This record gives sequence, C-alpha cells and structure tokens, in this order.
Amino acid sequence: MTNSLVQVVRHADVTDLATRSAQRLLDALIELQADGRTPQLCLAGGRAAMAVYAEFARLIPDSDLDTTRLELWWSDERFLPTDDPERNAGPALALLASAFSIDPARTHPMPSADGTIDAGASAALYAKELGDTTFDICLLGMGPDGHVASIFPHHPSSEPANQPVIGVSDAPKPPPERISLTIARINTSAQVWLLVNGADKASAVARALGEDPSLPAARVAARERTLWLLDEESAAELPYFVCTG
Repeated sequence: MTNSLVQVVRHADVTDLATRSAQRLLDALIELQADGRTPQLCLAGGRAAMAVYAEFARLIPDSDLDTTRLELWWSDERFLPTDDPERNAGPALALLASAFSIDPARTHPMPSADGTIDAGASAALYAKELGDTTFDICLLGMGPDGHVASIFPHHPSSEPANQPVIGVSDAPKPPPERISLTIARINTSAQVWLLVNGADKASAVARALGEDPSLPAARVAARERTLWLLDEESAAELPYFVCTG
C-alpha cells in the first residue's frame, strides 16, 4: 500500500453499516459541494452497497445535497442486457431515482450487452468516456475471495494492465463476462471506501489489511484515504483496539 491513510470503522451489523455509511457519504458530498466542487462518485454493486444506497436515498430529500451537482460512475459491471436485474447500475439507479431526478448527462453506467460489441470493446468505450476523471469517492465491495470490482485473485483480471478499464472473461463467479476499472485506476481516487459485511469475508478482510499481495483488495490504496467500513462479522479476525481520551 501507499502512505495514504488507512482507516477501519466497525459497525454492529449490516443495518448499522448502511445507516452510518449513508450519512457519512451524504456529509462528504455536501462538504465537497460547499467547496464549489461537483463530486465525482463511483458506485459499486453488492449487498452492502445496495443497503447504503437505500438509506442514502431516504436521507437526500431532507438534506442540503444539490443532486444536480453530482456525477455518477461505476467501478464494474456485469456484461448483461440493460434490463437484466443482475446488473449493478439498474438496481442502484432505481433506488436513487426514488429520491431525485437522475440526470443522464451526469450518469455514466458501463455499457450493456445489448449491442454487438464484446466486453473488451465496451471497456474501451467506457475508458474513453471516463477520460481523465478522478473520483472524489470510489465505493467498493469485496468478495469472500478478496476480489474488488471485477478484479479476481489468481485470474488474468489481476494482471497489470495499461488500460484504466478492462473487459473480464471467464470470471470465477457468474456471469463470466464483465467490465471493470483496474486497481491502478481505482487507486487514483481521492478516497476509496470498502463496504464489507458478513462472516464469510472475515478472513479476506484480515488478509487484505495484512497486505497479502495475492488479494486484489490488499492492493487498493487511495491517494488520500482508504476507508474500510465493516460490520462486526466481517471484522471478526481483526485485532480490537479500544481508544480512550
């Protein structure tokens, strides 16, 4: 990892994780807007992330967030048709659309499999759309195997790439065809927040924070802060320090 700040925040359970992380996200975006910025927010898929989006959408109407000044991107996508419920973008946007009007000009889902091009060509299109954009906050989930986005351990997706976005074939979990930001591109983010819950991920959390180089999650290191937002089950194999004063 780099010398950027790494922080771990424990939550009682996934409900507490969603509630507090949604408020943390809202506060961070409002602060960025107060500095005159249009926040660049990169979204993730996964159970914990979806729980955060649901709570985030609930908080927006009574907040100071200017939803017209918010740019949305994605860290990875399942290369499936647009209306497939297994895609990351559709369910996330459905939750957010319950709270505010989605601006297509500021919303950048990854390409779907509706067209004739393959995942690799679609990844190149997304890289062009992304350009030199850097994320203020990049949200990630993590699998029990330590994968993040669609970068899997002991798989070609983990190999160094010159492109910021890659097509992924023969993924170890379905669907096999995916599109993903590379770890190098994720690490250009000012902050990366990893949202992780579940006992099945405890070992990978401990190994990643122990900097096991075989795990993609261990190689995530944002420019300013890498924040691990965990429930107690996923944090079970970490040492516990009590701070006083």
